[in-house]
Amino acid sequence: MNIEISIVGGDEHSMKETLGSKFKRAWNIFMNRDPTSYQGVSYSGSSYGYRPDRIRMTRGHERSIVTAICNRIALDVSAISLVHARVDENGHFLEYIDDTLNQCLTVEANIDQTGRALRQDIVMSMLDEGCVAVVPVEADFDPDENNSYKIYSLRTGKILEWMPQHVRVRLYNETTGRFEEVVVAKKYTAIMENPLFAVMNEPNSTMQRLIRKLNILDAIDEQSGSGKLDLIIQLPYVIKSQARKEQAEQRRRDIEQQLSGSKYGIAYTDGTEHITQLNRGVENNLMSQIEYLTKMLYSQLGITESVMDGTANEETMLNYHNRTVEPILAAIADEMTRTFLTKTARTQKQVISFFRDPFKLAPVSQIAEIADKFTRNEIMTKNEFRSIIGMRPSDDPRADELRNSNINQADAEPALLEDVEETQNGEFMTQEEYEAALADLDDLDAQLDDLEKELDT
Repeated sequence: MNIEISIVGGDEHSMKETLGSKFKRAWNIFMNRDPTSYQGVSYSGSSYGYRPDRIRMTRGHERSIVTAICNRIALDVSAISLVHARVDENGHFLEYIDDTLNQCLTVEANIDQTGRALRQDIVMSMLDEGCVAVVPVEADFDPDENNSYKIYSLRTGKILEWMPQHVRVRLYNETTGRFEEVVVAKKYTAIMENPLFAVMNEPNSTMQRLIRKLNILDAIDEQSGSGKLDLIIQLPYVIKSQARKEQAEQRRRDIEQQLSGSKYGIAYTDGTEHITQLNRGVENNLMSQIEYLTKMLYSQLGITESVMDGTANEETMLNYHNRTVEPILAAIADEMTRTFLTKTARTQKQVISFFRDPFKLAPVSQIAEIADKFTRNEIMTKNEFRSIIGMRPSDDPRADELRNSNINQADAEPALLEDVEETQNGEFMTQEEYEAALADLDDLDAQLDDLEKELDT
């Protein structure tokens, strides 16, 4: 049963999400919004665990090594949230914008996916296909007719055809449970290309060469598993007569029968027979090529064995995040900002951005030490540092000042100076005491240097 839904006014769209508010959404890309009956809807899959909307790796990317690499990158990228935020003139974080778009990015992208699941889907599709489309499926207005619209649902789509103003994508329809081909306008579709395309998706890239080698290795394994060992049997007699040929053929069939019935592809021979295996040298050479290409791919992607097995140190992880994770995040955030935010919104300093949590890469003590050094040496204000780690700015006016909180300021108010003088014997130091302490430290450093020189000699 189809339900006619008209475009409602702005007051209706400002209402909170209720059970019936979903029916007030004016636009759906599949033009079949929220049917009230499930009649005629078919479902795919034979088990409860099957996800028809789940991404499937293509073109050999399902190979174990390639899948492990793509999955590792996708997990690490999806662990960092994309948010709709407002920044200042310098691009520093000010506040989150709590709207439907931010809900899609952080909480619920669609009926099947959380915000994190959508980010993982985007990255896996991007790495697999080289390019991925993120399409607004549900909105309050038709994006073709309105520049400003609220986004209620997002999904990834595989790009099938590229046109001047549009793209044809293969998109999952959550109403029917099937993938369908739709033509969408580029102006409201975020199209993201893999920044590592040259390494992973070019026909003769390192990853594609690795995939071809893995395909050959799998073919050899399948051949071996089917009982075909590509071997020569030297029999203890001359095969010239028809009777000897039939005898040799029977011996070959006997060995094939042994191999087909063997769990591990093992057969026995007569002590007078000599067997030569032909494919072992090729296989050994193939394995060395696979190992070489794997190391090359790791190097080009900024990944190491320690990153893959979780034993990487802080420096290695930082290099990996800078070379691999952040370029992918930046590509996604920039394209979403360009596509999903109007020019007016961008002039208002609205962005789709990400804030990497440094606490995941360094101990809290190190972060605190860095913050203390930067503020004490008047390199950054407290609020500037808070914005870097994704925290809301403090309302304290002193948090926007470049000042060393451990010493008195020359231009401080007299009342404050009096308070400091009254508590000099407590936690505060005068300027003279502070400079004297620094001089003592310098003397101590000099003494330590002299001691180290003596020990070296």
